[in-house]
Amino acid sequence: MPTRCLLENSDSLIPLNERSFKGAYYTPLNVVDRAYNKLAEVLGKNWQKNYLVWDMCCGVGNLEVKHSNHRNLFMSTLDVADIDVMRATKTCVAATRFQYDYLNDDITDDGSIDYGLTNKLPQSLRDAIREGKKILVLINPPYAEATNADNTAIGAGAKNKTGVAKTKLAAVAMSHYGKASNELFTQCLARIALEIPTATIAIFSKLKYVNAPNFEKFRQVWSAEYLGGFVVHSKAFDGLKGNFPIGFLVWKTNQTAKNKKSITEISVEVFDKKTQPIGEKKFYHLPNERFLNVWLKRPRANKVEVIPLKNAIVPTTGKAWISTWSDKAIAYMYCGVNDIQHATQQTVLFSSPYGGGNGFYINPDNLWQAAIIFSVRRLIKPTWLNDRDQFLQPTAELTDEFKNDCLIWMLFSGSNLTASADGLEWNGKTWSIVNHFIPFTEQEVNAPERFESNFMANYLQDKVQSIEAAAVLAEGKKLWQAYFAQIDNHTVRRELKLNRADVGWYQLRNALKKRNDSGDYDALVSFTAFEVAYKALSEKLQPLVYELGFLKAEVDHSN
Repeated sequence: MPTRCLLENSDSLIPLNERSFKGAYYTPLNVVDRAYNKLAEVLGKNWQKNYLVWDMCCGVGNLEVKHSNHRNLFMSTLDVADIDVMRATKTCVAATRFQYDYLNDDITDDGSIDYGLTNKLPQSLRDAIREGKKILVLINPPYAEATNADNTAIGAGAKNKTGVAKTKLAAVAMSHYGKASNELFTQCLARIALEIPTATIAIFSKLKYVNAPNFEKFRQVWSAEYLGGFVVHSKAFDGLKGNFPIGFLVWKTNQTAKNKKSITEISVEVFDKKTQPIGEKKFYHLPNERFLNVWLKRPRANKVEVIPLKNAIVPTTGKAWISTWSDKAIAYMYCGVNDIQHATQQTVLFSSPYGGGNGFYINPDNLWQAAIIFSVRRLIKPTWLNDRDQFLQPTAELTDEFKNDCLIWMLFSGSNLTASADGLEWNGKTWSIVNHFIPFTEQEVNAPERFESNFMANYLQDKVQSIEAAAVLAEGKKLWQAYFAQIDNHTVRRELKLNRADVGWYQLRNALKKRNDSGDYDALVSFTAFEVAYKALSEKLQPLVYELGFLKAEVDHSN
């Protein structure tokens, strides 16, 4: 079998579950080709001659096989099995290959480096570091992140890969890096900064360290000048789940400089999952105070106990992080992480607090802002390339028409889970929730009973609606009227908690769909006209997300 074929498949010799846990996904050779072309572009065609190269996460050596001067290579890896694979495939036989745990070996209790602790590092590499020779760190480090409360180096959050962040480096040398200490690839960057403060670094990684809010402290500490790079679809890497960009970025670092180089924006080539060029894109680092998630001043909670929810009408089953209300509150918005990747699942309206927190109370004063935040976060569909794009505060004037359009779009979104219900059980008590988000009066929709709240109908009364928003309201009213024209069977009423007149859009929509599916009703309720109207409103609002400054422009395909 040809050597290239052996290398393409050599990573499969390492158990997949072990690679996944450690965040190790070996670099495909077609991606390596692109990386070497980029290095020649930014470092010069003789870079392989002019630099010593250390890859401290070399795996089975895919990143180094194109190198023309293997005697300039130092290749270390956590797993002895990787060394065995390289020996079996005769990969880079003239290179210095050795087992080394980069995030644990030779790190003292005070956070300094002492090679005498293990004596694993070759003397020639020690000498090169000490003498300040030109060293290129060429690396595809692990992408694993740890955010479990008993596992993180800094902070707490959702469960992930238990154990991966408990490294010696994170424990003793990253107190000033903030939440970046939870990421293995930024732990590698932190040790490189300590060990080789003026290294040139060419790194495959996610783009978090460039633009994510949680990495603000990292960017304040880490000093590096961007030289060039590209992003490639994560699907180019075998075994990676999800759809997101993997960056190959080249940096000239200088941690000893008095005036640090800070990341402001980077421009990259874009390659698809087949490593074909499809344009260019910019990634921005902007101050956290410009992000959309701090635009609205979040109302304080009061001491009134309410039922925490995990869905529209389902109480929280685990620990409730929030179970109190707020003065004048009419709803609660779960509004999680500030990037597009998370917005789809983490932008939801509830009639009582979301038990997991990470949101804010909505009241009559902030409703217009809440509607904009909700709509902006959900109007733009996530793609592999916009995965980490951050939502920003608007830079242009917001018209009344835009505000009203966003409100109507939010009211009829599938993620508007405001609802009403009696008899919800939680924490040994029985609770009710009230729906304040019905945009119509009882008379307009032929309701048989009084709604407990007519807030939204009154709020909309003096608002001038655009043609698109008015069409959504008109078609939505027909669906509300269709709901009240029939009575659902007992099973559906129990399942959707249809024990009050003031049902929410979630309850009404699902009840109508269950009627259509049952075959028990003479006429089906059509959603087509509503869906056409809602799509028209969506298409009107989507470009405004960019025009008003809530997101930076998408990829440039002009090149």
